[in-house]
Amino acid sequence: MKTIAVLTSGGDAPGMNAAVRAVVRTAISLGMTVKGVRRGYNGLIEGDIVDLDVRSVSDIIHRGGTVLYTARSPKFKTEEGMQQAIENCKKHGIEGIVVIGGDGSYRGARDLSLRGIPCVGVPGTIDNDISSTEYTIGFDTAMNTAMEMVDKIRDTAQSHDRCSVVEVMGRRAGYLALQCGIAVGATAIMVPEIETKLSDVITKIQDTQKTGKKHFIIVVAEGIGGVEQMAKEIEEATGIETRATILGHVQRGGNPTVRDRVAATQLGYAAVKLLSKGIGNRVVGIKKDEIVDYDIYEALNMKKPFDDDMYEVAHTTSI
Repeated sequence: MKTIAVLTSGGDAPGMNAAVRAVVRTAISLGMTVKGVRRGYNGLIEGDIVDLDVRSVSDIIHRGGTVLYTARSPKFKTEEGMQQAIENCKKHGIEGIVVIGGDGSYRGARDLSLRGIPCVGVPGTIDNDISSTEYTIGFDTAMNTAMEMVDKIRDTAQSHDRCSVVEVMGRRAGYLALQCGIAVGATAIMVPEIETKLSDVITKIQDTQKTGKKHFIIVVAEGIGGVEQMAKEIEEATGIETRATILGHVQRGGNPTVRDRVAATQLGYAAVKLLSKGIGNRVVGIKKDEIVDYDIYEALNMKKPFDDDMYEVAHTTSI
């Protein structure tokens, strides 16, 4: 291939810029021209495409967010939108695309690949919920951000003998909540994968009270929701002043950690190497600390098991 493009799609994740940098510099080292598509698949439809060179991606490896911007694109799900995107690819001489994002972005990459534009997906999401990889770009940074925020909340909870119910991101997946909950010593962790009754959480708080503990942290994945109501019910049942906090989009921002910068660089490099061989309709990922790749169809049909053993560790050590 002589010309490839790179885009970021879906929710932004710390480390996406490191992946863009790796894609651009790897491609240029192989004699390719690189285009940057701004605002994801919307940019591909609207022709918001710019030239990138080695200096275009200087000093971005440490920055959160994405310099290419990102957006959701309902129009791209239509045949008309996809054909418009393909026409813009032809107009700019784009022969392959590296797509950085989550499962929704992978589906778009699959659809383009089927229509003659080879794509390689790179996993970028703070939720770590892509089945074809053990690790996604942005997860480590988001975990550390959430942990730091909860640590600060715990300082004031301890000062006032309060219970804090903290919602972290994870609409359909509890990986972020689970690891953050362990890291902050949460009394209880509520995730979509494991049904947990609030009455059980209240009982655990009451049992822990008997050991002399006076302040509590409950970590709740976004997909569970209802933290304000939970806080009211906990206060009514236990008599402990209880506050709810939703961390929100603060978890998406910030400078990426070492792990995210390194993983993003490895994955971006691997994606370009595949395209350089004319190989598309693939996704790259990490398995047992090694870079792997799969057919997009295979990747989208994989199921990612929840770590029940780690959940048991959390439950056992939170007494």
